[in-house]
Amino acid sequence: MHIRPLVISLVLGVLVGCTESPVNTPTPTPPVVVPPSLSNANGAVATTVGTPISYDASKGGQTFAAGGAALTYRIVFESAANGLSTVGATITGQPTSPAVTWATITATNTNGAFASDRFAIVAFAAGLPTPSLPVTPYRYSDATVAMPVHFVATVNGVSALSTDNTPVANAITDAGAALGRVLFYDMRVSGNDGLSCAGCHSPFIAFGDTPQKSVGFAGGLTGRHSPALVNARFYKRGRFFWDERAASLEAQVLGPIQDGTEMGMSLDNLVIKLATTPYYPSLFSAAFGTPVVTSDRVSKALAQYVRSLVSTDSRYDRAFNGGTTANFASLFSAQEIAGERLFRTSGCDACHATVAQVSDSVHNIGLDAVSTDTGAGAGTFKAPSLRNAAVRPRFMHDGRFTTLEEVIEFFDAGVQPNPNLDPRLRASNGTPKRLGLSASDKAALVAFLKTLTDSTFLTAPRFANPFAPSSVPPTPVNTTVTIQATAYHPATLVVARNSVVSWVNLDNARHSASFASGLVGATPIFRSGVETLTMPAVPGTYGYQCAVHGAAMRGTIIVQ
Repeated sequence: MHIRPLVISLVLGVLVGCTESPVNTPTPTPPVVVPPSLSNANGAVATTVGTPISYDASKGGQTFAAGGAALTYRIVFESAANGLSTVGATITGQPTSPAVTWATITATNTNGAFASDRFAIVAFAAGLPTPSLPVTPYRYSDATVAMPVHFVATVNGVSALSTDNTPVANAITDAGAALGRVLFYDMRVSGNDGLSCAGCHSPFIAFGDTPQKSVGFAGGLTGRHSPALVNARFYKRGRFFWDERAASLEAQVLGPIQDGTEMGMSLDNLVIKLATTPYYPSLFSAAFGTPVVTSDRVSKALAQYVRSLVSTDSRYDRAFNGGTTANFASLFSAQEIAGERLFRTSGCDACHATVAQVSDSVHNIGLDAVSTDTGAGAGTFKAPSLRNAAVRPRFMHDGRFTTLEEVIEFFDAGVQPNPNLDPRLRASNGTPKRLGLSASDKAALVAFLKTLTDSTFLTAPRFANPFAPSSVPPTPVNTTVTIQATAYHPATLVVARNSVVSWVNLDNARHSASFASGLVGATPIFRSGVETLTMPAVPGTYGYQCAVHGAAMRGTIIVQ
């Protein structure tokens, strides 16, 4: 039989058939999920303490691009929430204090890919004023405010202008100093919207401060007395602070802002606060060409304003009468003329040089035999200009002296034998120099120093607070100071011009209120009851003391 070949053929046919390719079914391609990306970043969000806020940081889904994929949101605060909370992409709540709260919103898709955006919630204090600026801008630049001839020329061997520390890259401009003026007086520059630069540098006392140590934004005390800023421009070394730790005025003006005791504001927070404040973009544009706020621009504007604080219209200046030679006899009393001569012959002008009476360097003046504060090293300190010294309530880096008489008494007979004492304060045998001034000499020096008071400078509108409620003098009011336990309460009183101040003697002991300024005068010495005085129409700081107890019992009236 021929069956076997047939079977073999059939088997081979089946095997051949099994080697043919089957029909392929396409595998579905999974959909592409595009990672989210930032497409429309959040700007700073401005609000006010006590005002409810509800803010959608996703901006209705526009903050991030997600290619149509679903996103989930989460917001995290970098520090204290300040009364705010989050649900998804929304921030709600009510800010409890002035602060800059940084937040980051993160958008995540179903695959776990994510993108983030960082932004700030700026909560301002309620009721902050806005600046009132003149229609015709004030002038500050050298081109529009000419420097007096006696400041430019060499007088007594040196020119004030030769000590100018203005850098070429930051010359004073009218718009720059105008911006600096607003920044100087704006409480928004502090961490809690409660303190401006002027809070420690009052224009009425030559841009210095009344207490021995200034009070910072949160109540802490500064390490040293706040120096007067008048004529800060004239210091050849160009360094600032009592210990010269700032290499320039541009660096110095940012120091107190960032200090944790003084103003408590980081530069990042400062920039975002100013950029969120409506009146700053136009001021920055006028000063720098664009509305962009940077810390560098803030430092330049503040430095321009401070350098514009030049005192040039005291009686001392008027004696020059637009020239280079002073005719003191035409304006000074015999006592003031004697004081001016003593100022030079006693060596005062060696450390307070030029017609601007500015320091030439740092010095150890022998305040103590052993320097507990080393200052710029070895107990040396920079000194402010003597301009308007008579209206300043305290002197030295630690504010230890409260009268010009005390300062003169110190230099006459109180210089201590510090090992690092300045050579100019040493006698030929190396001991501290003693001037041997008589009582009339000391009185003459005080009289001369008072000729450096520049009322025009102290009350100049271009240097004044632009946040003041009105340029019209405030309505006079009656205010009261009580006398008890050989002290005035309050020791410092701020009043309007022409105000009537009453002193109520509760001590049943003999007291008075005797002012150094001839614009006020003195109450009689009285044991009980009330005595009154009318304050001047001229703004300024007026110190007084008890005629019985002297400098041990002092007070101050600040007239605004």
